[in-house]
Amino acid sequence: MARRKIEGLRTIVTGASSGMGRQIACELAKQGARLIVTARRAERLEELLAELRTLDADAVAVVGDVVDAATRTALVETARREFGGLDALVNNAGIGAIGPFSDADEDRLRRVMEVNFFAPVELIRLAVPLLRQGNRPIIANVSSVLGHRAVANKSEYCASKFALHGFSDALRCELAGDGIDVLLVSPSTTSSEFFDRVIDKRDDSNAQLPHAMSPRVVAQKTVQAMRRGQHEVILSAGGKALVWLDRLCPPLMNRILARFR
Repeated sequence: MARRKIEGLRTIVTGASSGMGRQIACELAKQGARLIVTARRAERLEELLAELRTLDADAVAVVGDVVDAATRTALVETARREFGGLDALVNNAGIGAIGPFSDADEDRLRRVMEVNFFAPVELIRLAVPLLRQGNRPIIANVSSVLGHRAVANKSEYCASKFALHGFSDALRCELAGDGIDVLLVSPSTTSSEFFDRVIDKRDDSNAQLPHAMSPRVVAQKTVQAMRRGQHEVILSAGGKALVWLDRLCPPLMNRILARFR
């Protein structure tokens, strides 16, 4: 677990066009990081670059979908070409799905797993050689409290975040000898465009948003955890309560959550 300065940290941030990703990029920029930001929406990335320039940030945008191998390759090659290396990778891009598993099809499961698990894992595979040469390198995987405790009607999303959680724990052990930290970030519900892009969204899927965390708070806590070299951070009191109650008494948590199907 290595403490690090954010100033000069050569960093890739995925899913940076809105929400948590945008705020994480801005928070890193405020603290002097050098950034490669990526997302699918070119116009949003241009808006982000304009904002980052007001913060005097050294920033480059790569437009593309992290599901595409070409985009992942372009990100790593851009870090090599523009910054001469890579110190941090923030895997933030994600997608959700809401609705009973039995009512959905295979495509929904595969899309969620591609975006939330396979894309970040394969980006890590490409980035590790550069990170090994980096300055106090770190991989930050943005997961969810639902990667600790699953709930009804979000089965595919929970599965993808459980997979990312397990992978992060294993990778942390594998890369310890290389001096590469692996941070797992577990937010609770966050006020962002995430719920506008979920697959098979129900009409009531935004009902919890009045109690959602601010993306800016998520970003501040994420960057703080990166700076401190933490291995895992659960960002809300409610999220911590959910996780610890489940660990202490899983049958009770099963009964409670069964009422909210």
